[in-house]
Amino acid sequence: MKAVVCGAGIAGLSLAHELATRGDEVVLLERSPGPREQGYMMDFFGPGYDAAEQMGVLPAILDVSYDIGEASFVDSQGRSRARLPYDRFRRAVGGRLCSLMRPDLEQVLREALPSSVEVRFGAEVTDCVDRGPDVEVRTADGAVLSADVLVGADGIHSGVRRFTFGADSDALRYLGFHTAAFVFDDARIRAACAGRFALTDTIGRQMGFYALRDGRVAAFGVHRTPDPGLPDDTRTAVREAYRSLEWVVPEALAQCPPSEEIYYDQVAQVVMPAWSAGRIALVGDACHAVSLLAGQGASLAVAGARVLAAQLHSDVPIVQALAAYERQWRPVAEDRQASGRATARWFLPRTHAELWARRAALKVAALPVVNRALGAFLSGR
Repeated sequence: MKAVVCGAGIAGLSLAHELATRGDEVVLLERSPGPREQGYMMDFFGPGYDAAEQMGVLPAILDVSYDIGEASFVDSQGRSRARLPYDRFRRAVGGRLCSLMRPDLEQVLREALPSSVEVRFGAEVTDCVDRGPDVEVRTADGAVLSADVLVGADGIHSGVRRFTFGADSDALRYLGFHTAAFVFDDARIRAACAGRFALTDTIGRQMGFYALRDGRVAAFGVHRTPDPGLPDDTRTAVREAYRSLEWVVPEALAQCPPSEEIYYDQVAQVVMPAWSAGRIALVGDACHAVSLLAGQGASLAVAGARVLAAQLHSDVPIVQALAAYERQWRPVAEDRQASGRATARWFLPRTHAELWARRAALKVAALPVVNRALGAFLSGR
């Protein structure tokens, strides 16, 4: 089987790995000119952790992970107001959790690709047509590819989804937040957050910081806004959105890099009535983005790609295999999407009352019975 996979992110790299390992001819298209360096720290656990172990890449993932002691919500002077020890998270999921930067996970998956995978950077898909016996894919550089199956693994703003199913507005469920992430150098801020994920204990907008092993600091921000539209000038938008925050935020904003070095997007979910049409299918955020509120986007991308690869090798016609993949994986994704929507209020409080409620909830979470419930919630049971 020949497969074209659009998107060299977590889902696309995982799918290319699994298909090529099974002997398929795989062409991986990525519109960016090279591997993307923008991203944020994320917790990796759940079905993707298990899938990574089965794929043989888990040791390499653990090698680039970070030992984070706690998530600490701090006041304007950097004093902790509430804590969530990461050991509590790890116990809740049986110790099968690690934290790492998104670009690091992509690098692990990229380096694990079989040599038979053809990776083309700077190859933006401009059109795709299901011709019945095959799929024709065109890219911006004029190339035309023919494949047995095309899979869009090109994220929340998927081009393959747009060409096949219509405009983004028909699939995106905006959750009322924008998010940003960037990396900068500052020894004082790095020392202030070493060994922990330090977040401002604030209303309506929040920034978090963590120290990286290369001496830099990674910054993460999320803020409420009714407008899903993305700004033209990302750096100015970030500085404006978080300028009211205190502690080390003003210093971090002063070192905010150029717009092209900032990760910035709306916080949204993708909700679709179908994930495939003929020989064209979607995987990962392209069809079931759960949002950062749910906390398992990368995990679902890896595991969902493995499920799709297995179904494509189940000795049934491709169209039937794509339908079986959706039947198997949609309930998992929809469960995580529901969890993400349920966490929206406490994830970023809107009022002082909600802020106090979150602090109280973090204290209660230390109780054993609540810790077991947390594990069930996080793992989707």
